[in-house]
Amino acid sequence: MSGPRFLTEPEPTRGVALPVAPGIRRIVAGNPGPMTYHGTNTYLIDTDDGVFVLDPGPDDAGHLSAILAASGRVAGILLSHGHSDHVGALPALAAATGAPVFSASGAFGTAVGDGDPVGEWTALATPGHAPDHLCFARGDTVFSADHVMSFSSSVVAPPEGDMAAYMAGLRRMLARDDRLLLPGHGPPITEPRALVSALLEHRLAREAAIVALLQGGRQTPAAIVAALYFALDPRLRAAAEASVLAHLLKLRAEGAATERNGVWM
Repeated sequence: MSGPRFLTEPEPTRGVALPVAPGIRRIVAGNPGPMTYHGTNTYLIDTDDGVFVLDPGPDDAGHLSAILAASGRVAGILLSHGHSDHVGALPALAAATGAPVFSASGAFGTAVGDGDPVGEWTALATPGHAPDHLCFARGDTVFSADHVMSFSSSVVAPPEGDMAAYMAGLRRMLARDDRLLLPGHGPPITEPRALVSALLEHRLAREAAIVALLQGGRQTPAAIVAALYFALDPRLRAAAEASVLAHLLKLRAEGAATERNGVWM
């Protein structure tokens, strides 16, 4: 099964705020890995009131120092979602700056819902990868965080991950006319429609392949991964099984699959 054509980039310079768009810079955290690519992207957004920091990144003193050195006055902190590689540095950054925090969860600060403005940006609720996932849009530019990444497809891992919601979010992105997506990991996406369309088509093809396997007999998520994922990095096997389970749960909700004692049919 062929998939989307993902993007690559050389390892970015560490600890430096690199321009990615007018008034927007990116610092890549030092947490590289198969799930994070070169690391989490922390974005610095210049405004008349100061800098807004989107996703402070992991709990790493060096990364925090780079954010503070490049930001000047921090006017606010935006969170795309509550995974630790995006919010680990939040307590220290909030304590150092006193800046208000905006997220889908009131536990992190001011609660922001779908369509709510934060300065010049508008929150877009995009659950699926995480139930509290937000993108932030201004004109034809969107911080797509982990909803649409440039180096890989997103992990959708139950119970927090929801495949039906994730695919609905991809359709929502396709209904927009964006020019630039700035993801949570990887380089900027300058052809959003092509990549988002390919991501959705890949999910639909994966789901069809799972249905075909179920029609051929009883299956477990591990057996489905073995049948459908070729040359899989062993470090990604658990994520692949979680993604398959998310598809199976979606199919069950739609009446297209049943499960008994971990075996699906």
